[in-house]
Amino acid sequence: MERIENYTLLTDFYELTMMGGYWAHGRHGQRVVFDLFFRSVPRGGGYCIAAGLESAIDYVLNIRFGPDELAYLRGLGIFPDEFISALGSFRFTGDIDAVPEGTVVLPHEPLLRVTAPLWEAQLIETALLNQVNFQTLIATKAARIVQAAAGDPVLEFGSRRAQGADGALSASRAAFIGGVGATSNSLAGKRFGIPVKGTMAHSWIMSFPTELEAFRAYGSAYPDSCLLLVDTYDTLKSGVPNAIVVAKELESQGHRFVGIRLDSGDLTLLSRGARQLLDQAGLRYAKIVASNDLDEYLIQDLKNQGSKIDIWGVGTSLATSKDCPALGGVYKLAAADNGGTMEPRIKVANNIAKITDPGVKELYRLFSPKGKWLGDLLALAHESVPESGCFETRHRTLPHVRRIFEGEWRLERLLQPVLRNGKQVREVEPLSQLKQRTLEQLSKLDPQHLRLKNPELAWLGLTKGLWQLKQQLLREHLATAGP
Repeated sequence: MERIENYTLLTDFYELTMMGGYWAHGRHGQRVVFDLFFRSVPRGGGYCIAAGLESAIDYVLNIRFGPDELAYLRGLGIFPDEFISALGSFRFTGDIDAVPEGTVVLPHEPLLRVTAPLWEAQLIETALLNQVNFQTLIATKAARIVQAAAGDPVLEFGSRRAQGADGALSASRAAFIGGVGATSNSLAGKRFGIPVKGTMAHSWIMSFPTELEAFRAYGSAYPDSCLLLVDTYDTLKSGVPNAIVVAKELESQGHRFVGIRLDSGDLTLLSRGARQLLDQAGLRYAKIVASNDLDEYLIQDLKNQGSKIDIWGVGTSLATSKDCPALGGVYKLAAADNGGTMEPRIKVANNIAKITDPGVKELYRLFSPKGKWLGDLLALAHESVPESGCFETRHRTLPHVRRIFEGEWRLERLLQPVLRNGKQVREVEPLSQLKQRTLEQLSKLDPQHLRLKNPELAWLGLTKGLWQLKQQLLREHLATAGP
């Protein structure tokens, strides 16, 4: 991704005050482990699609407190000069392991694991969450929309409603990872290599004396990519008939008409009427594109109603994730060095969902010998997880809920090395590869996990060792807590 300016201070101020405090007490170099995860799937869905890793790593690799940043912090009058001077040579020197973008992920699974000196790990919290939360949210929304379209192409049209320029670019990137075929955002096309699509707005048609003249002018300018917006005046009495006239004229000149776009009205009624008119004119090949505040639920309804739409253009609902505008991703301390040993740490809360899973952990995905996804597993990093026999796993929070795997299964380690000692060790994957991973992983999900409403979550279990460690730390907390 192109760097426009120094984003080092794209962090909450309390990250800096904590850094200063760690430095003041000589604890800034203590090695720690943080997990980045989310607690629930947006809109009650059955899965999320991991995204945002590339831009998050770009931030980490380019952290530099330059003269302007140092002058700003010094001018606040809060930090001692010695700390400001120390920031001048600050670089991230730690390790990051991450789930590859395009991977199906579940609540409470670490998407990133950061192992680094304490002040380094603390500084990057906000930016990591900023990038991973938003892009995971949009990639997930895109995957749901693509799922509802059931094989029809989906285009992302959301730049004008997105939250600023960066939001528009990130949304285009994440939507492509989630499965959309193209974007209307020209800069996203240039920067990320995403196919771009677009034809005309109503203003084009209204700028000509008549609709037919507008269509003819567009057809003459783009004879081999002519797709006409037909709802400016009257879709079935004017727009589609005039489009047919231009389509026939293009055919007579050796060109092939692309189709029409509907952007208002009853899309089922209009698409069926338009399809009939086009077919009667011998234009069965012409595509019908629909837009107009679409989302996965409306697309599913329109398909169930028998609409004749071939391509779906989705804007606001996709680029902003309108029905759920934020993913609740968090970044929690899991372990800290104590005399050369990584000591597990746990966050305790009255809300059981907010109690964290302690220690340095690995995340595994279990598959049957035939490749069926059986569930996921959190294990302590030092544990050996078998691939056959009889293996018991525990629910994260419910002590009476367990799942036993028997026979044989295959393990896939989901957390992959990305940075080691501050150096990138995993090459950036092409965006097309990330999109293909999404599509392949979704194809392996059972139907109950894919339902848009009331889906079942796939199993995420804890090993017996991790479960026992968690209970031990909770007991120790209870024993030391005040009356």
